[in-house]
Amino acid sequence: MKEFNVVISGVGGQGVITLQNILSEAAMLQGYDVKTSELHGLAQRGGGVSSHLRFGEKIYSPLVLQGNANLVFVLEPLEALRVCYYSSKENKTTFLINSSRIIPLSVEVLKEKYPSNKEIEKQLKEFADKVVFLDASEIVKKETGDTVTANIFMLGYAAKKILPIKKEVLLESIKLIVPEKHFEMNKKIFEMGYSKA
Repeated sequence: MKEFNVVISGVGGQGVITLQNILSEAAMLQGYDVKTSELHGLAQRGGGVSSHLRFGEKIYSPLVLQGNANLVFVLEPLEALRVCYYSSKENKTTFLINSSRIIPLSVEVLKEKYPSNKEIEKQLKEFADKVVFLDASEIVKKETGDTVTANIFMLGYAAKKILPIKKEVLLESIKLIVPEKHFEMNKKIFEMGYSKA
């Protein structure tokens, strides 16, 4: 595989950087050359956070170019529209979107309209090859009482369908990145996402 380009987008506190760290560690464990870059917005205030991850035979730049993403992880639906220009039908971009909303300040304060997931999907289909909405937060909340591992659920789904990284390598990477006391729960959530795919 020459290269694989991933964009991860979400809101501060959703685990964008954790997901990037797990993926980059796994790609290195599998022997790929890896480059990453983080683009923080007002992350601490619920602002947008996005991160780029590229891996393959030889990678020279950490930034995914416009239209070059193979996979876009979106942890909050509205964020998908902010990063849609990284996708293209030529590159068969897949959007993997957590369907649970975190209403941004601009919508609340300025009384702007928050688009429905159907509207978001319609717009993304102009660029992307595939758009998949997952009820990651809802499923994880039922299981754990919290939504913090929704990113791991999405990673499990991507592991089966999209990522060119072996499942056992991703699990090994989770073990290296997350605190030991949380590994078993993360493993369980990863397996749930994997079986959902």
